[in-house]
Amino acid sequence: MSEKVRLGSRNVAIVGPYLSGKTTLLESLLFVTGAISRKGSVKDSNTVGDSANESRDRHMSVEISTACAEYNDIRFTFIDCPGSVEFTQETYNALMGVDAAIVVCEPIRERVLTLAPLFKFLDDWEIPHLVFVNKMDRANIHVLETLHALKAVSSRPLVAHQYPIMAGEQLTGFIDMVSEQAYQYHPGAPADPIPFPEHLKQEEHTARAEMLEALANFDDHLLEELLEDIEPPQEEILKDLKMELGADLVVPVFFGVAEQDYGVRPLLEALLREAPEPETTAAHRLKGKASNTPIAQVLKTYYTPQGGKLSLVRVWQGKLTDGIVLNGVRAGGIYRLMGQQQQSVNEVGAGEIVALSRLEGIKTGDTISTEQPTQLPKAQQLEPVYALAITPEKRNDEVKLSSAITKLLEEDPSLAWEQHGDTHEVILWGQGEIHLQVALDRLRRKYNLPMSTHLPQVPYKETIRKPVTSVHGRYKHQSGGHGQFGDVFLDIKPLPRGEGFNFRESIVGGVVPRQYIPGVEMGVREFLVHGPLGFPVVDVAVTLTNGSYHTVDSSEQAFKQAARLAMQTGIPQAQPTLLEPILRVEVTTPSEFTSKVLQLLSGRRGQILGYEGRQDWQGWDNISAYLPQAEMQNFIVELRSLTLGVGYFHWAYDHLQEVPEKLAERVLASNGNGSNGNGK
Repeated sequence: MSEKVRLGSRNVAIVGPYLSGKTTLLESLLFVTGAISRKGSVKDSNTVGDSANESRDRHMSVEISTACAEYNDIRFTFIDCPGSVEFTQETYNALMGVDAAIVVCEPIRERVLTLAPLFKFLDDWEIPHLVFVNKMDRANIHVLETLHALKAVSSRPLVAHQYPIMAGEQLTGFIDMVSEQAYQYHPGAPADPIPFPEHLKQEEHTARAEMLEALANFDDHLLEELLEDIEPPQEEILKDLKMELGADLVVPVFFGVAEQDYGVRPLLEALLREAPEPETTAAHRLKGKASNTPIAQVLKTYYTPQGGKLSLVRVWQGKLTDGIVLNGVRAGGIYRLMGQQQQSVNEVGAGEIVALSRLEGIKTGDTISTEQPTQLPKAQQLEPVYALAITPEKRNDEVKLSSAITKLLEEDPSLAWEQHGDTHEVILWGQGEIHLQVALDRLRRKYNLPMSTHLPQVPYKETIRKPVTSVHGRYKHQSGGHGQFGDVFLDIKPLPRGEGFNFRESIVGGVVPRQYIPGVEMGVREFLVHGPLGFPVVDVAVTLTNGSYHTVDSSEQAFKQAARLAMQTGIPQAQPTLLEPILRVEVTTPSEFTSKVLQLLSGRRGQILGYEGRQDWQGWDNISAYLPQAEMQNFIVELRSLTLGVGYFHWAYDHLQEVPEKLAERVLASNGNGSNGNGK
């Protein structure tokens, strides 16, 4: 079809758990629409989706992939989203720009719980979605059990759009629940109409009645027809499906085998017929404030080896033309994407998802316009839960690291980094071990920055348990000419936890001249940076009580050295002890795993503060606890292992706490300090 003939459009995200077959479904959708002439496979690393090197290395999606296809005068833009929980941010960002989502899952009841966070996100944002139960050719599938499990994790009612026809454990066809026409599948070809299977009549009738009753909850006219035993016309049922799907009131369910193209054409037809048009989605997102001013939103940022920066955007309103100025930045080319292939276009209209080049300074989630835009809502930023300390393998590369990481964070906003103030390590934060390994692969491939990594050091501190008084420090140095002389007496005492450091003086009679007192404080502070146990000293009060000076040889520098000597003598006498940072964590988990999570926290020296059911999420609990930062390494890995991958947590620094004696001995031994933590 010529570009001069304006095609309608639909933007559809393909989402679901890891290994559910999303990329295979995308390949099938592109094949049956004629967008590709031959299907690739994830195993052979030749699919349109998963085109990034990091995806192909792992045979899994690690970032969104975009592909276009034309079907019945509609241009579909499909966004294949990662299934691993470690790349959830990619999925959430992409979902903010689509008209509908296909939730792909396997017919395995035990794995359905992994969909709960995704369903909640979709429903919180009222994003229309359908379910495609894939891999219906598997052994030991339980369709009804899977449907019951799906209903349990969805806050919206599920309506079976199809009834599967099985021969033993093989999917051979389906009954369309609207028309009640039966179809038989054929590999690589459209399904053929067949006579209605009489042995399924009662089961299909019951399932269809449930579908109509669910739709009637939102349509009084349909409810009246059902109460009066009037068979509603197909047009009315389809109209209700379109209206209620578009408003995210119901979730239609389809069945198929993407690898064999089974169920893919009916799914396409439903998207064509029942998914909301881009204009409807835009009216909802823009709150009805329509005009011709171009408005778009960035869903994803890429840095490509050849073309530099690419911003994947959803055009909500108006037209984008080549060279348009958005948010004060002149865009480069406009491209439709097919995996990593780019097709240049001169102009696109509202409802399309395209890539714009060279939008420097504009980030994922930003709303862009030719005028001052009102920022559209964007997906919440996921908090980092896993960290590695990183160091360039080549010392000369340290200069390039900051720039490369800045670009890395633009591509993936769920990453974060910091230069830790206490340990001086560069720490890369992310959503899990695989997530950070992918980021490190990109640093090596894209920016030629191979990294060495290790687990971050725990920023231990130390403090004192008892006061000491009149600690003497004298610095005297003679080397010809003027010498150096400083003489001080200090009182040192512990402060309550969290008070930090306090310095005072109680000098009488000018025994230490006022101009030298700042030097005393400076010497104390410099000593506290590295205490006798090897860590910064906190929660200490120091008072300068006495001293003496020499009219010629004294100086601020001499008194600084005298103060350091006094601290070096006094702090070990004050029973230094090791402190560790304690975090407050809020763990969210399905209720069925709460007892296991409580055991996990307790086993990591956690102090349970309490737990309660989440009011906004039935069947889930929130657990509050204090957890030592030293116990946080790999905590997310174990938590996900216990909760089918869906448990997560928020954390924040709370306070410092003494380290148990035996653990302190191990910490000090590994730190190269022979002290046992009690100053003895």
